[in-house]
Amino acid sequence: MSNKLVPPRFWAVVPAAGVGKRMGSQIPKQYLPLGDRLVIEHTLTHLAAHPKINRIIVAIGADDGYWENIACPDTADIFAVAGGEERCDSVFNGLQALRSEAKADDWVLVHDAARPCLRVADVERLINTLGNHPVGGILGLPVADTMKRSDATGLIVETVSRERLWRALTPQMFRFGMLYDALLSAKNSGAIITDEASAIEWAGFSPRMVEGHADNIKITQPQDLSLAALYLQQQEQHL
Repeated sequence: MSNKLVPPRFWAVVPAAGVGKRMGSQIPKQYLPLGDRLVIEHTLTHLAAHPKINRIIVAIGADDGYWENIACPDTADIFAVAGGEERCDSVFNGLQALRSEAKADDWVLVHDAARPCLRVADVERLINTLGNHPVGGILGLPVADTMKRSDATGLIVETVSRERLWRALTPQMFRFGMLYDALLSAKNSGAIITDEASAIEWAGFSPRMVEGHADNIKITQPQDLSLAALYLQQQEQHL
C-alpha cells in the first residue's frame, strides 16, 4: 500500500444571496448585464479558469429567480445551494454542501459574486503563496490614499497611518476545516463577521496578505459597471 500523501484539493464558494441595495436596481447586482454577459457569469468564468479548482458552490437567495437562466462555464463543476441572511451564513451553507467530500486540510477559496474582473494570475499567486502556510490568507491591496477618521457629524477627528494598512479583496483562501470551525464558533458566539479572514482572526489565527491587482473591484455602485467593463476590455487585450 502506498504511503504517499494525497495533496489537498481546492474548492470555491461564491456567496451570491445579496440584493445590492446601493445599486438602486430591482435586479440583484450579480445579475446585472456587463458587456455580453452578466456580472456573475464573468465572475464564475474567471474563477473556473484556474485548473486546480475542483468545484464551485454558489450560495443564492431563497427567492432567486435568475440563477436558473445564467450561462455557467461548460468546463466547470458548478452548483447552487441556498444562501443565508448574511454573507457569513451563505459561506457556511456553501461549506456545509462540501462536507461530505472536502477534507479538513483542503483549501477553500471564497470569492465575491460581484467581483467579475478577477485575474487567473491572482488566483495562481494566492495558491502558490499560501500552499504551505499554516493558516491561509487573502488577496489585498496596500492602501495608497491618506486615511481619515471622522465623528458622527462628518468632522475629521484624526488622520490614520496607512503604514501596513490593506484593502481586503477576494478570493480569501483557508483550510476547509479551519474555516468551517471558525465560522461555526463565531456564529454560535454572536461575533460580527464581515469576511472569512475576520472569522479566522476571531478564532485566534493570523492570515497572510497577498497583493493582488487594483482592477479586482467589487460592483457596489452604478458607476462600477462601466469601470468593470473597461477593466475587462483591457484584460482581454493583454491575453
